Amino acid sequence: MMNTLETPSGAVKLPAFFPDATYGAIRAGAFEDVYDAGLQGCEMNSYHLMTKPGAKLIKSLGGLHGFTGYRGAILTDSGGFQLYSLIRENPEYGEIRDKEIIFRPDRGRDKLTFTPEKCVQVQFQYGSDIMMALDMCTHPDDPPEVQRRSVELTVKWGERCRAEFDKLARKLEKKPLLFGIVQGGSDPGLRMECGRRLEAIGFDGYGFGGWPLDQSGAFRPDILKMAADAMPDGKVKYAMGLGRPEEIAMLVGMGYTLFDCVIPTREARHQRLYTWLPGMDTPDGVRREDGKFYRFLYILDEEHRREAGPVDPACDCILCRNHSRAYLHHLFKVNDPYALRLATAHNLRFYGRLMELLGGSAH
Repeated sequence: MMNTLETPSGAVKLPAFFPDATYGAIRAGAFEDVYDAGLQGCEMNSYHLMTKPGAKLIKSLGGLHGFTGYRGAILTDSGGFQLYSLIRENPEYGEIRDKEIIFRPDRGRDKLTFTPEKCVQVQFQYGSDIMMALDMCTHPDDPPEVQRRSVELTVKWGERCRAEFDKLARKLEKKPLLFGIVQGGSDPGLRMECGRRLEAIGFDGYGFGGWPLDQSGAFRPDILKMAADAMPDGKVKYAMGLGRPEEIAMLVGMGYTLFDCVIPTREARHQRLYTWLPGMDTPDGVRREDGKFYRFLYILDEEHRREAGPVDPACDCILCRNHSRAYLHHLFKVNDPYALRLATAHNLRFYGRLMELLGGSAH
């Protein structure tokens, strides 16, 4: 398993978690909280940034690093997943063709033609450290013919992304990284075929492609395992969009080393804070097969109104070092924005500590 990923913005220790900064910002938090949490990168959303404020404006201001002021590694997705999701929800939004994706933002005459080449060009305008190739996403319950088409388009589009990437990176002193995405649904043969064909093209890392839940919303670790097995060892294996603590611990055991998710920051905005169960903040503790190494503390519970102690005595975040549960309870009660900042910083530090412990258990 790789221990370190080298990027133009510095080395990233693996396994790593990148919090989602969808529009170029940590919602209700700050990049200082990411640094303080011990996290070394952020994920930003290509499609949303294309719509607001636009790739050309971002490029004119020094790319995402210059625009946002963030100094760590920046990973951008291809934008294809958002287009796929909208089109799947309502075909009036467009269609996935063999050579490109046609997207109609207003479901009318105006259209966006999104090609593998444009996918890469936009990410170069962003100045991303880690870029994702365009793929055709599927749901695990989609029929075999849809899964087959997904693999064929993902490989063909991957070849085109690779060619465009090599052309644009040729003159750069510090070259970004390009990841391919392994599709194939719940078919292990298709997953393996997709992985091998992408490996032949050659990428710096490989991401899990598709939806990790079945129609009932149940998590499908078997599909994640199929994808991990199809990715070449010695390269980063990226579990895109997955991020519950127990899922991360399980997936590190499968060989995944990179994660991103909105979950920790979203939970913070809903007053749910992560705390370690007694004695579980150890490398052995986070490897428990039942995943029960943490719990949620709901800060608005009445029991916290007079509590003088920190949210988690084992935590060294800005909240736990300086403030009581009672104070955070009060801030949420009076709708003070600082409550969101403190809760977000705490949850990010929990994830930073989780990655440190998983790294200690893996190396």
